[in-house]
Amino acid sequence: MAEAYRQSKVSRRLAGLDHDPLYPGARETLDVLSARDDVLLGIATGKAMRGVRHMQESHGLDGRFVTIQTADKAPSKPHPGMILQAMAETGAEPSRTVMIGDTDFDMEMARAAGVAGLGVSWGYHPRARLEAAGAVRILDRFDELVPALGVLLGWSDMERRELA
Repeated sequence: MAEAYRQSKVSRRLAGLDHDPLYPGARETLDVLSARDDVLLGIATGKAMRGVRHMQESHGLDGRFVTIQTADKAPSKPHPGMILQAMAETGAEPSRTVMIGDTDFDMEMARAAGVAGLGVSWGYHPRARLEAAGAVRILDRFDELVPALGVLLGWSDMERRELA
């Protein structure tokens, strides 16, 4: 069944029937974060690498992410493997790593890896599930992300205002 799903997804993409849109504000937020010297962006997803590559190509996001962890390379969430591998690849410390996610699996993975879990309400799981799974904060819009990261990572108040 999993293979049939994968083949169907690939066929639909090739036919131009499936397009994964970016959430409002996503590109602008990625632009701000990518421009920072002290931020490394990574992906930890249940998607296959093929799906991630398609998303990057579709939206012109190649080169934005220094590490990409997928279920083809690590145990599925909430196992902490994806975050641990990402930190090992980049040299990031747990105290300077934030998992941003929309499911309780993301928050549980963050907690298991010893990093902060920042929940977003615009995805799959409702706020209550994100809170119960240990999200340190839950955001409702992308424009809240940079200031929230500033608080978690200790950026100055002036710097947070300039980046928001």
